[in-house]
Amino acid sequence: MKFAVYTFLFLFSCFFPFKALAQDPGDYFFSAWTVHEIRFQFSQTGFWDSLKTNYTLDQYMRADVTIDGTAYPQSGVKYKGNSSYNNPSSKKPFRIDLAEYVDGQEHDGLKKLVLNNGFKDPTLLREKLMLDYLNAHGIAAPRCSFAKLYVNNEYRGLYTVIEDVNKTFLEDRFGNKSGNLFKGDPKGTLTFKGDNQSMYITDYELKTNETANDWSDLIQFIKVLNNSTTAQLPDSLPEYLNMNSWYDYWAAHNLFVNLDSYVGSGHNYFVYHNDDTGRFEWITWDVNEAFGNFNMGLSFSNLKVLPYGHIPMPGNQRPMMSRLWTDPFFKQQYADRYCALLQDFSNAYFDPKIDSLANLIREAVYADTYKFFPNNQFEQNLSQDLMVNGGPGLNMIAGLKPFVTARRASLVQQLGSVGCIVSATDVPEFSEHQILISPNPAGEYLVLQNIGNHAVKYHITDLTGRLKAQGSTNQSIQFEVAEWPAGLYLVHLSDVRSGREQVHKIVKN
Repeated sequence: MKFAVYTFLFLFSCFFPFKALAQDPGDYFFSAWTVHEIRFQFSQTGFWDSLKTNYTLDQYMRADVTIDGTAYPQSGVKYKGNSSYNNPSSKKPFRIDLAEYVDGQEHDGLKKLVLNNGFKDPTLLREKLMLDYLNAHGIAAPRCSFAKLYVNNEYRGLYTVIEDVNKTFLEDRFGNKSGNLFKGDPKGTLTFKGDNQSMYITDYELKTNETANDWSDLIQFIKVLNNSTTAQLPDSLPEYLNMNSWYDYWAAHNLFVNLDSYVGSGHNYFVYHNDDTGRFEWITWDVNEAFGNFNMGLSFSNLKVLPYGHIPMPGNQRPMMSRLWTDPFFKQQYADRYCALLQDFSNAYFDPKIDSLANLIREAVYADTYKFFPNNQFEQNLSQDLMVNGGPGLNMIAGLKPFVTARRASLVQQLGSVGCIVSATDVPEFSEHQILISPNPAGEYLVLQNIGNHAVKYHITDLTGRLKAQGSTNQSIQFEVAEWPAGLYLVHLSDVRSGREQVHKIVKN
């Protein structure tokens, strides 16, 4: 399992020379510091109308797909989505299956990709920021990048590209792929409806092992969750569910106020029955309305100060929250995980990422004539709340940077009552002469030169949060980076003595 491997790599890197981690499917595509280019070429007459028809039928259409100059003929393309599709716009979201009609076609080890249209996000950054954060903190979630989409040579706008949650994803994250994968859609509230499988098939989707079509594991998990007594639950539930994966999901989606999820509307997630452990794992899906962009009837101001224990009413329709919230042990475990995630939820962490990503996509955003918001609102919403026309009246969309400021301030106060101590965000940077990193751009190697021989903790990630190196040293250290994909990397440093922190941006050619 990859998350367990990271712990081993930390210990290993403290005592042995660092070697680059092996590349996994999608590592190059999702870590490359670039806006990708994806092209669809349809030969069918009236293909736009056919796409609409096939959306209703949930069927792929044949198209020649090109990704960053590499052609994949006779691939499958179709519209996707619910509210992101059903809006009066010509910019629709897509799914790509490179192997739908030609066995074995894949790009960087990936057969399927999802293209989202950012229909409620003036910045087009909400998905990228949350998914990168989750991956950087060891939480099971797809990765995200950007692409300019061309359809029959016409530029149709900038899209976020999302990793598909499928067997490739499962093998990569959990080390196995033969268990049942369920999607909690359209009404995956996890309430118990009896032992008959037919009672659940309209609420969930089985994504693997469809021929066997055995839902008994999911039903048993739901039964234990709902029917165990209060005294039994602390022992019975962990037999069927990796509790840490649930605490991760619960805390992260509340932290980002992503309420179009189980913690709000009651869907948009996966659970995977891990073959190695016999327990279910929670997996994030669909975070395009993060940063408080799905209000669930709450006021704009209340979204920023949402209680960390918020449970939508009626509470018995979200048993994963309501049952655990009343148990002191479960509640404290959740609060502790939340506290850990809150440490990095700060403007010091996010503002540089927001600025860098905005610079990366700005040209493609400005050229996008099909986008949902004008250029000035793209710029404004990075750093300020925005009032826009929406439906019958005006809607407020939280600015990214002020949302982080307000959300962190509220949660520091909320979680202080349960013993959470949050690190300061105004710590001074290292002296520019204390730590030197070279060369930049890097080629075959990267050197961290420790001028004062201070004890320093370090970890190096790509922009998706994938760990490349981690450890501590009081001397200079050299990393072999020749096999790393080209792109931008972040070197996070922390002075052990003072606690001061800094982040360096390194380009790998």
